[in-house]
Amino acid sequence: MAFLSRHEDGSTLPRAPGMLDALFPIVAVIVMLALSVTLFGADSSAGPTQIALIMGAMLAAVVGLKNGHQWQAIEEGINRGIHLSLGAILILLSVGAMIGTWTLGGVVPTMIYYGLEILSPHYFYATACLLCALVSVSVGSSWTVAGTIGIGLIGIANGLGLSSAITAGAIISGGYFGDKMSPLSDTTNLAPASAEAELFAHIRHMLWTTTPSLILALVLFLILGLGGPEHVATPERITAIQQTLSDHFTISAWLLLPLLALLIMAWRQMPAFPTIFIGAMLGVVFALIFQREAVIGLADTPSLGHAMALLKGSWIALYDGYSAHTGNEAIDALLTNGGMASMLTTVWLILSAMTFGGVIERLGLLERAVSGLLRVARSTSSLILSTLATGLATNIVTGDQYLSVVLPGRIYKAEFQRRRLKPVNLSRALEDSGTITSPLIPWNSCGAYMAATLGVATLSYAPFAFFNLINLGIAVLYALIGFRVTRMSDDEQPTSDAELPTLSDGQIIDDQYESSTGRG
Repeated sequence: MAFLSRHEDGSTLPRAPGMLDALFPIVAVIVMLALSVTLFGADSSAGPTQIALIMGAMLAAVVGLKNGHQWQAIEEGINRGIHLSLGAILILLSVGAMIGTWTLGGVVPTMIYYGLEILSPHYFYATACLLCALVSVSVGSSWTVAGTIGIGLIGIANGLGLSSAITAGAIISGGYFGDKMSPLSDTTNLAPASAEAELFAHIRHMLWTTTPSLILALVLFLILGLGGPEHVATPERITAIQQTLSDHFTISAWLLLPLLALLIMAWRQMPAFPTIFIGAMLGVVFALIFQREAVIGLADTPSLGHAMALLKGSWIALYDGYSAHTGNEAIDALLTNGGMASMLTTVWLILSAMTFGGVIERLGLLERAVSGLLRVARSTSSLILSTLATGLATNIVTGDQYLSVVLPGRIYKAEFQRRRLKPVNLSRALEDSGTITSPLIPWNSCGAYMAATLGVATLSYAPFAFFNLINLGIAVLYALIGFRVTRMSDDEQPTSDAELPTLSDGQIIDDQYESSTGRG
């Protein structure tokens, strides 16, 4: 048995993990996650996946203890992982509150009412994708897009009798186009920072994978829309839905002001948590102005005075959402949603994922597991492919989008520089894998957020997130054929290893969380 190294004061240093150490908990948790999905399907994220992730964290902790790590150090990794998730959790709870108050206040019903008039069912999926792309480029956040116009688009799709899964795929496709391309996006800034590339050079280099991906995605959404059933969204059905909405809510263009205010705040780079919470409180204000009967009805306490009933109804919408009783089962199912409480299962999922991710990041297990890829990545193509695979694997294993950008950047940056490949090659690969695959994984914070916000299971919408899937495929194709792989000129000098930043204190990611305008 090998002896542990020691500090000068005689305390022991933990051993570096071996490849078997690194692979054991990672493979175990992947197997358990696969079993969770196999046994429970779309319901796997309601508890089974959380158990698998916590068990994986315990297995990783056992490996760490075997190698001489103290439990305190392992617990620090857990605490840091959870700390990194707190921003996402607060945003998620605020979105739940906003969905409840926007429904009660008539904002969501108004979006559905006017959307049924404006949007053609045959072009709906493509229009939804393009609209979300334009807005996300403007505000730089796929999370904000999904939590605002995405909610309305899902409601419109249900009203038109269209697929909510395809609609969610279109929303995510458009949202993540802007998430990659907007200079306001946190990941668009984080990727070039990790690779030491210039921001706008990074954005220009991404055009080669992102533009064809969006075009192909729009074509597929057009095909799905044009090939849809002819019986959906008959004029009689649309009129009936609009009549029911107008019977139970005041419908007015004024009720779109909270949506406009939230998008302006996001565009001005106000942090996501206060932005969305302000949006939730605006929903309360508009409910008290336009929907007093609905607020009192939600309170359902005749003995209370008028003012107290209004207060109670508004309070219920914030924590428990809105419950519709229109007499139309389809519309009731559409409008009964929201509240902070509706997000608690998703919060549980994020905490479990970040617990596992925090342990394996603290113990260096994931970094050790992928380090072998560098030894076999002898060609430029295999190096880029390894980077793409590591970004995807990090999203799967750690459940965090930011780690999937920063960790591969940390691992591969020196090798890209040694081979005199421009930093934009690395930064583009980080976005083509880490950024866009995050919403496709149920236990990833992005996948959990999208499922909870849009009300569609991750595994249901993932096959229709065409932009995300195509973008990764094009990135792999470019790597294989060596297309748009740029090299340093003779007068360009790589950064020395001594100048390369590390993640030993997690400061890069912590800073990004503090300054982000919105997750995703």
